Amino acid sequence: MREIPGAWRRTAEGAGLATAAGEIVPTIFAEMTALATATGAINLGQGFPDEDGPLEVLDAARAAIARGDNQYAPGRGVADLRLAVAEHQHRFYDLTVDPDREVLITAGATEALAATILALTADPGDEVVVFEPYYDAYAALVSLAGARLVTVPLEWPDFRPDPERLRAAVSDRTRVILVNDPHNPTGTVFDDATRDLIVELADRHDAIIVTDEVYEHLTFEVTHTPIATRPGAAERTLSISSGGKTFSTTGWKIGWVTGPADLIDAVIAVKQFLTYVPATPFQPAIAHGLRLADDFYRRLAADLKDKRDALGAGLEAAGFEVSVPGGSYFTVADARSLGAEDARRFCHELAHRVGVVAIPLTAFVTPAEKPRYASLVRFAACKKLDVLEEAARRLGTLS
Repeated sequence: MREIPGAWRRTAEGAGLATAAGEIVPTIFAEMTALATATGAINLGQGFPDEDGPLEVLDAARAAIARGDNQYAPGRGVADLRLAVAEHQHRFYDLTVDPDREVLITAGATEALAATILALTADPGDEVVVFEPYYDAYAALVSLAGARLVTVPLEWPDFRPDPERLRAAVSDRTRVILVNDPHNPTGTVFDDATRDLIVELADRHDAIIVTDEVYEHLTFEVTHTPIATRPGAAERTLSISSGGKTFSTTGWKIGWVTGPADLIDAVIAVKQFLTYVPATPFQPAIAHGLRLADDFYRRLAADLKDKRDALGAGLEAAGFEVSVPGGSYFTVADARSLGAEDARRFCHELAHRVGVVAIPLTAFVTPAEKPRYASLVRFAACKKLDVLEEAARRLGTLS
């Protein structure tokens, strides 16, 4: 194989996609989706809905195309979407955000994360602290930036961080503490004590807090609390979210970053050379969505809670031990009682045995931590209720 220099190798290695022979393998999502296609299995692996979002949001995109909103948007994003994001932050969280200086529209949350990490890490010794398991893009982006990933494990079954492990992970080398709350892949929702400890440590070590809050409206027993609302946090926090999960428009890739103007300017300096701007006609549509009535947001969470409960009941009936998530699309289950010692192998067997695809939690951890999560499997509940009921029926044949 030809040796090709560049940052691609460390990015692939950081994401766990490089073999010892230097070959690049597909992401776990591509691998398991291909398995679902090949076996005809129900795909509860990748976290995308199988239903469209609100008709009025879709109609707003069609109207934007029809009226000619098809050229480049301003670099910071369409003004009305920036205003809608600022209104949203104030409406739900009482956060005051300047739409002209403290909001940046991005090509989804992933681009927001990429631009932010690239902007805020400068030297090879810079560290980014994340909670493990973590969304796989985090490790890839930290490696792309040339920084060092430092992890804090979340422990089965409630996936709460040990405060002392968190304290030990953050140091004067920490440039960014990256917080995904509600959390993918575990579904945990952090408590205020954890949030306040993160703020305390960021202040002590002069780190920036970067939050990934794409599941902010998908919490169940409690409402979402952004870290930026905690005392002393706002001046050092960049909050990231998107419309994809809230409005079931994951393919539109419309995200945003909010935070202090000087930090937003730093992110823009990088972001403008990635996509420059995301899709123009989808921006007014997401603005329309952000202004939907409170009842929409209540129903959104309630419907997903019903799906979470249906999936969880099916998993328990099949013999899994289930960690009940506080938010997000996902439920993590322990398959050890079903004989699983290697979650990846178990997921492949599951597709062939009963026709259901899930994701091994070991795909979201560093190699050293894989034994800790060896039998844990992530299932996505963001599917039609009858699909989840059929998946539960199939899983029931395991026992």
